[in-house]
Amino acid sequence: MPQLPTADEVAEASRALELGATVPELHGSLCGWLAGGGEDTAAWLARVLADPAAPAPPSGSALDRLRQATATQLADGEFSFQLLLGDDDQPLRQRAQGLFDWCRSFLGGFGLAAGAQPPLSEEGAEALQDLARLAGASVQEIDEDEEEDESALSELEEFVRVAALLLHGDCVLGPRHRRTLN
Repeated sequence: MPQLPTADEVAEASRALELGATVPELHGSLCGWLAGGGEDTAAWLARVLADPAAPAPPSGSALDRLRQATATQLADGEFSFQLLLGDDDQPLRQRAQGLFDWCRSFLGGFGLAAGAQPPLSEEGAEALQDLARLAGASVQEIDEDEEEDESALSELEEFVRVAALLLHGDCVLGPRHRRTLN
């Protein structure tokens, strides 16, 4: 199974292409695009950034590997999907903001691919609403109890990971399964 490139590799590739998007924003947009039924294509940047002038990442580059690994992880029945939010050694506040940025970008990519009325289950609709709430959140002051905040952030990351898989299941795997049955 293809491995996600590191956050540093994605950040460097983004700078090289002068994209102006952070690692969580790029990965969130890509995940939303794929989860909403968007085409897995080498020209994904133009699609998820809604910019036809955006270049296709060179084959084998960090951004190309990001697309390949993400598409594989989303389709994998073993729940291997991971969020690429940045370095784990960043301060808690920065990692939390990265998660909110990821959610906001996920919604943008998802909306571009799935449209206004995606075929969502009740659980999928709730997950999408919860992601929208997280996308609108901002980081509050960090308490004295950083261990509790670390635990809360881990729980939020796991929720977001599962929500993305659920939405991918509703919009991509479900319709694909129904087509094979017919």
